[in-house]
Amino acid sequence: MDAQRLESFIDKMKHTLLAELELESVDPGNPIHVKAMPKEWKLLGAGNYASVFYHPDDADIAVKVYAPGREGWVSECEVYRRIGDHPSYSTCYHAGEHEGHYYLILRRLQGKTLYNCVLEGITIPKSVIDDIDQALDYARSQGLFPHDVHGKNVMVADGKGIVVDISDFLKEEPCAMWDDLKKAYNRIYMPFLSKHTVAIPEWVMNSVRKGYRWMKHSPLGGRSSQGISKS
Repeated sequence: MDAQRLESFIDKMKHTLLAELELESVDPGNPIHVKAMPKEWKLLGAGNYASVFYHPDDADIAVKVYAPGREGWVSECEVYRRIGDHPSYSTCYHAGEHEGHYYLILRRLQGKTLYNCVLEGITIPKSVIDDIDQALDYARSQGLFPHDVHGKNVMVADGKGIVVDISDFLKEEPCAMWDDLKKAYNRIYMPFLSKHTVAIPEWVMNSVRKGYRWMKHSPLGGRSSQGISKS
């Protein structure tokens, strides 16, 4: 993004989005609540620590704003600094603070998450899994530790696999989520779903997700793997 456009966008964001935005985080284990925001801005999603917005006039740009009192902004800035400009990740154009709001201005990633692909019965080719593997290897080469990589944090965009959320890539503790997802892909998706894709009801997906989280938190599951989901 050229400097003039970025400066203009930052000015607009400060005087519209951040001027009216109210975020509330009651429980760090659940998504934050957007209590108020300008009508002209659109909500892309809310995580446990931050929410992401875009403006229709600049649909290729996303703004990630951290909730008051939630940590992670400094770490995420450092992760984006190490990632740099890589096709499998977003790019951080600018990061700053304005009247108590800590934010990042990012290249917006547009595609379908692997989770939504399964929900909608859209085929996930093996090349997408390979793309994500390569992207995670690149992150490791930059001194990062891929963490919290699951079906809602990776996408298919123009036939390529990309990684959406890298905010936890400074955490050094082991995380088996991506390896577990690949096992499910190879053992269940490829032999049973890939050739005759059907939409999977969301209640089924939620049941699988809850079962996975229970297994990882249980004493028996914890002995064999240390990946814990916060999604």
